[in-house]
Amino acid sequence: MAETESILKGKHILAVDDEEDILETIEDILDEAVLDLVRDYETASRKIKEKHYDLAILDIMGVNGLKLLEEAVGRGIPAVMLTAHAINPETLMDSIRKGAISYLPKETLSDLDELLNDLLGAHEQGRPTWKLLFEKLGDYFNERFGADWKEKDKEFWSEFSRTYQIGKGIQERLKHDEKVRDKGI
Repeated sequence: MAETESILKGKHILAVDDEEDILETIEDILDEAVLDLVRDYETASRKIKEKHYDLAILDIMGVNGLKLLEEAVGRGIPAVMLTAHAINPETLMDSIRKGAISYLPKETLSDLDELLNDLLGAHEQGRPTWKLLFEKLGDYFNERFGADWKEKDKEFWSEFSRTYQIGKGIQERLKHDEKVRDKGI
C-alpha cells in the first residue's frame, strides 16, 4: 500500500520557541517543510508581518505566544500553540478564543508531524480542528487537568462543543480571511 504524501511537504512554517533544543527537535521532525525557526517575540512578530506562512507553531511562555497568536490570526496564518509550562485549562481556552487551530503539549512533540498533518489537513478542508484534537488528546487533557476539568468553565465548554464549526476562535480567524471577508460573511 502506497503511503500518502505528507500535507506538510513544502509548507512554509514559522516555529517560535525560546528553547533551542525544542526548535532543533521541530526541525528534525518537520524535515519536509520549509521552516523559519525563531527564539524571540520581536523577530517572530517581524516575520509574521513580512512573510506569509502556511502555519505558525507558537510556544506560549518566553516568547509572548498569545500575542503572536493574535498577530498570526490577524494575518490569516493558522497557528498551533505548543507549550509545556502553560498547560492549563485557562491558556487552552485563551488559545481557542484568540483563534488558534490547536493547542499541543510539548509531551506530544514526538508525534508532531502526524498531529500537524491531521490538524492542517482538517483546517484546509474546513473540518473542525478542535474536535480532532480532543478526539486524539482528550484522554491526555483529562489525565492532566482531572476528569472534571471542564466543569469549572461549564458554560464555555458547553457553548464550545455546540459550535465546533463556528466557535469564537474560528470566527476570529474568519474576520481576517480575505476570501471570507470579501464575501461579506
